[in-house]
Amino acid sequence: MEVRKKVTIEKMKREGRPATTRGQMEAEISNALITFEKEHMGRGPLEAKTHIVQDIVVIRLKGVLTPAEIHLAKDVEGIQLIKQVRTKLLENAQEMIGRIIQGIAGVAPVSMYTDISTKTGERFIIFTLAQHVPAVVSE
Repeated sequence: MEVRKKVTIEKMKREGRPATTRGQMEAEISNALITFEKEHMGRGPLEAKTHIVQDIVVIRLKGVLTPAEIHLAKDVEGIQLIKQVRTKLLENAQEMIGRIIQGIAGVAPVSMYTDISTKTGERFIIFTLAQHVPAVVSE
């Protein structure tokens, strides 16, 4: 096990990336998505949590709905409109978010999936990656 950790750290050094743990990468992705939501969507989530599992990144954002969206979500048409607009906004920014993920995890995203719950005010963003993200240990 020691040899694998050492090789992974050395590879990251060659690539110019500092060694970091999976937990640190998850926290950094969460913080980056909060900043992205604030800057590009006009309002950030109240909470974000990221999980990296092999070649999948799951991001859960809580408290993403604006007061206007909460009011709009009281009927089926409003719910559909919120989902359409939020999905379109994220799809338009998919390349930018993908660069954020790649910059932190060191692995390129292959695809992105998202959905938002108008009942709970949560949004999930899921990325599949080109390969597994190693569980790197800092020196």
